[in-house]
Amino acid sequence: MVERFLPCRLQPYAYLMRLDRPVGTWLLLLPGWWALILAAGGSRGIEGEIFRLLILFAMGAVIMRGAGCIINDLWDQKFDRAVARTATRPLAAGTVSPMQAFILLGALLLAGLIILCQMSLVTVLLGFMVLPLIILYPLMKRWTWWPQLFLGITFNFGALMGWAAVNDVISLPSLLLYGGGIFWTLGYDTIYAHQDREDDMRIGIRSTALRFGENSKNYVAIFYTMAMIFFVAAFFLVGAGLSSVMLLILSGAHLLGQVKAWDRDDPESSLEVFKSNQAFGLLVLLAAIL
Repeated sequence: MVERFLPCRLQPYAYLMRLDRPVGTWLLLLPGWWALILAAGGSRGIEGEIFRLLILFAMGAVIMRGAGCIINDLWDQKFDRAVARTATRPLAAGTVSPMQAFILLGALLLAGLIILCQMSLVTVLLGFMVLPLIILYPLMKRWTWWPQLFLGITFNFGALMGWAAVNDVISLPSLLLYGGGIFWTLGYDTIYAHQDREDDMRIGIRSTALRFGENSKNYVAIFYTMAMIFFVAAFFLVGAGLSSVMLLILSGAHLLGQVKAWDRDDPESSLEVFKSNQAFGLLVLLAAIL
């Protein structure tokens, strides 16, 4: 898609922003959309201001996911060159210079700020709060076995921001969505990390995939179960109807199917199961709309 729609000179920047891999953007966007729609009362509330916020959040997700990827690659250039899957990334391969990456990063952060400032004060404050987490996240794999937990804390801020954009406060349903999102991310990013276990061990990078080892399936199942408990509790608190809650519970079968289908020793299986979380997130979104 990138090669089809962009001229050659722009393609390295698109790859730097991971525009060729939209799953990550969806996983960043969906918690914010869940919160926006639940706070608005479902499909009946999706009009006017809510529709505007949905668009702003979509734009912000593309921009900030791109910014986060650039920050990650600036920190990890040396590591990326040593891992087969990441050696072709623009900074690692030298098709984009660090200075060019910094210029693009500055432009993206400015664009993100412009979008953020069109929302409520609490949402703006949350946006500034998450920025240090975005900057520090790439270092977690050097310091802790739990970088996936830190990613969950960072990646699901949209659940708090979406709720605050509608109600100008953070309340219990948004905290439950946020907590559920953290457990969800712990599960799917542990799966994702299994692609690079051997390379990570060789170069000294830490992850929950290495921490859990042969017990990874059990841990992912626990994380997914906790995520569903939090999500169901959030839906009950906002007074979601029976059909909405039933669809949400049925979406949990999707997570169960992931765990059963996943072969932790097969990198292709890890990637495919990880990608399927976009479908789960969209099912939760449909439950929120109902």
